[in-house]
Amino acid sequence: MDEKTLIKIKNLERYYKTDSIIVKALNGVSFEIQKGEFIAIMGASGSGKTTMLRILGLIDKPTKGEYIINNLNVVDLPEEERTYYRLTQLGYVFQDYALIKEMSAVENISILSLMEGKNKKESIGEAHEALTKVGLGDKDKRVPDELSGGEKQRVAVARAIAKKPKILFADEPCANLDTHTSEQILEVLKELNQKYGQTIVMVTHEPWHTRYVSRLIQLKDGLIVSDKKLRG
Repeated sequence: MDEKTLIKIKNLERYYKTDSIIVKALNGVSFEIQKGEFIAIMGASGSGKTTMLRILGLIDKPTKGEYIINNLNVVDLPEEERTYYRLTQLGYVFQDYALIKEMSAVENISILSLMEGKNKKESIGEAHEALTKVGLGDKDKRVPDELSGGEKQRVAVARAIAKKPKILFADEPCANLDTHTSEQILEVLKELNQKYGQTIVMVTHEPWHTRYVSRLIQLKDGLIVSDKKLRG
């Protein structure tokens, strides 16, 4: 891998067995991701896009194939090391926010660092920095019920980037949002990518979302049917 290549995927397969039927969610995909790319993964339901993101985010394991991040073969890591790597090196944005309703925005972000043993001052500082990046620096003390849907998702993005992850994975981050709010979230992701160089891999089902990304990978029946650079 050259110094610009962040991820290398080779012949990745993921099979699920139901009774006597084998479902090939991913059927041998290969591609690379460069540092600083903003990639959208698209495809119909059942195409393999969610399976792909779960494997890339180290939530799931492939049946076969190579997955290398920064020259590290993460497929072969022991489970404890995989979990540590995921928590410290990767960021993940879910579509349902997954915020603790009794906690303020800054507390929702800083709690993960506190649980890892970082001191309170450092954890709060990271949280404030992340909130400022997503445009919510003035709403740090608000609890989720005092925030709009878009603001909740921005807190979720801030939580994912607080520890400056190598890669930010977003699983349909606009699925529960209206068009205007979705545009705001996508603008935040675009700014993180362009201003801070954050590498982002996003699963989406909305074609218009692609105007915010630099590259589009399309899946069908567990295979890559299109991989094209859109800009940059």
